[in-house]
Amino acid sequence: MTFPPSPPLPEAPHARSLLRSMLLIRRFEERCAELYTQRKIHGFLHLYIGEEAVAAGSVPVLEPRDSVVATYREHGQALARGVPTDAVMAEMYGKQEGCARGRGGSMHLFDAGTRFFGGNAIVAGGLPLAVGLALAARMRGEDRITACYFGDGAVAEGEFHEAMNLAALWNLPVLFCCENNLYAMGTALRISQAETDLALRAAAYGMPAWAVDGMDVLAVESSTRRAVEAIRGGAGPHFLEFRTYRFRPHSMFDPELYRSREEVDEWKKRDPIPLLAGRMRDEGMLDDAGMEVLEQEVAEEVEASVAFAEGGTWEAVEDLTRFVHSETEGRQP
Repeated sequence: MTFPPSPPLPEAPHARSLLRSMLLIRRFEERCAELYTQRKIHGFLHLYIGEEAVAAGSVPVLEPRDSVVATYREHGQALARGVPTDAVMAEMYGKQEGCARGRGGSMHLFDAGTRFFGGNAIVAGGLPLAVGLALAARMRGEDRITACYFGDGAVAEGEFHEAMNLAALWNLPVLFCCENNLYAMGTALRISQAETDLALRAAAYGMPAWAVDGMDVLAVESSTRRAVEAIRGGAGPHFLEFRTYRFRPHSMFDPELYRSREEVDEWKKRDPIPLLAGRMRDEGMLDDAGMEVLEQEVAEEVEASVAFAEGGTWEAVEDLTRFVHSETEGRQP
């Protein structure tokens, strides 16, 4: 699919912030992959590498009062939302200094302070939650948008259709952000869905929907801003299909037998980080020294987060049932 020409570069400070955000997500996750092989991080680990333009370009368009709901590949959205790098890394380690006290891990990042309502390990599980948050905002008279991130695999789930229908029926302030990386775990979209134009499917529910070049952070930002302004103005839910690609396997356990190395290499030619950096260089906004400074800043932030997590503490065994159930002793049934 061909997309409209990329938007013009913003002023240098803003372009730099977009590039830094993508670099932080990339380097953070590369470090997490290393730590996983060292058995410092346990459980499942789903990397966002290749898709950074979506989080870096869309999340900052939202206001602090808005809500964000994500899927299990959510490290990028959490960092772009402003969840502290230290708190995210500590959560990856399972330490109680983590954003979810170490109880969530990679797939269940949560931070009430930034209205980041998860990580959700269930495919499409965040969609009904997003609609509920938007409905609550409507009922309370609050000017809040809920942005919901999910993959192309979620489109095959019943929750997707139910959420889309209710959001459109009730004209709720929801921004549906589909990160279409072409593979639902290990199944190609083209062999699982009769209609692979996901924006077209969303439009069937009567909401504005369009596809976006998810490898171009400027296109992501521009499209998100357009949708957010419309929703904020009362135009109801919008759907953005960010066409992107993950460079790593589905998870650290994935043998990746469903796609060729040639396909991955071809997509890497559109890596969003060098794409933006190259444009900045062409416009005189970036040189080798400037790139080195950015890389150093990001490296120091990531390593500081690792040190923070290493120095963190495990939750006491006595607190094992804390937050799991409520005490009912002495209460009448």
